[in-house]
Amino acid sequence: MISSLAYIHPEAIIGENVDIDPFVFIDKNVIIGDDNHIMSHSSILYGARIGKGNTIFPGVVIGAVPQDLKFKGEETTAEIGDYNLIRENVTINRGTAAKGKTIVGNHNLLMEGMHVAHDTIVGNHCIIGNATKLAGEVIVDDHAIISAAVLVHQFCRIGGYVMVQGGSRSSKEIPPYIIAGRDPLTFCGLNIIGLRRAGFSNEIIDNIHNAYRLIYNSGKTVAEALKEIRETVPMSKEIEYIISFVSESKRGITR
Repeated sequence: MISSLAYIHPEAIIGENVDIDPFVFIDKNVIIGDDNHIMSHSSILYGARIGKGNTIFPGVVIGAVPQDLKFKGEETTAEIGDYNLIRENVTINRGTAAKGKTIVGNHNLLMEGMHVAHDTIVGNHCIIGNATKLAGEVIVDDHAIISAAVLVHQFCRIGGYVMVQGGSRSSKEIPPYIIAGRDPLTFCGLNIIGLRRAGFSNEIIDNIHNAYRLIYNSGKTVAEALKEIRETVPMSKEIEYIISFVSESKRGITR
């Protein structure tokens, strides 16, 4: 079902069973997979790569050139995975020479008016709220929930299974499994409801709690806290994730 009122460049590659509504613009050097629905007044621009089963609502722009003055027209992409819901007026810019691509993974909900800047990587099963803005080279790990009107500084990383409260401003990195909010952004406890809904056992949740108690409430430096976590908290993939996230943080973690 491709409307005669849509414009599709003859070099664009369109998969099977794709619905394209009136007034959609699809540029050259675009690849769109099977079973997508692209609604009216959306623009799929040069360098866009879209997987299968996505629903793209009106006014979305995917693949616009980066809002970065260092961009000199390099061949870069904006890559969207499978089964995403991309709501009205979302903008996803393509990459720069820094990474060459902007990536949105699979099974994400990107709500109305949010922005994914150049070279940002959004994982899988994330929910990002209305009007939230991700600056360049941000990384959002799987299963993160970012509420509405959140501003995320460039080069920041947001861990998996976090809940970021609405209206927050993040210039530090947000470790996994926590709730972060307030102004300035701060640690507000574990995302216990989210962890239970995701099937984490009480034992694992307790271990995560003990790890963050050492990081945030023991009075120790981060290095000292990580050392004690390794010595006293039962090791698991969740604890290893916390340790690696915190120890590898380039901007420092939310305190």
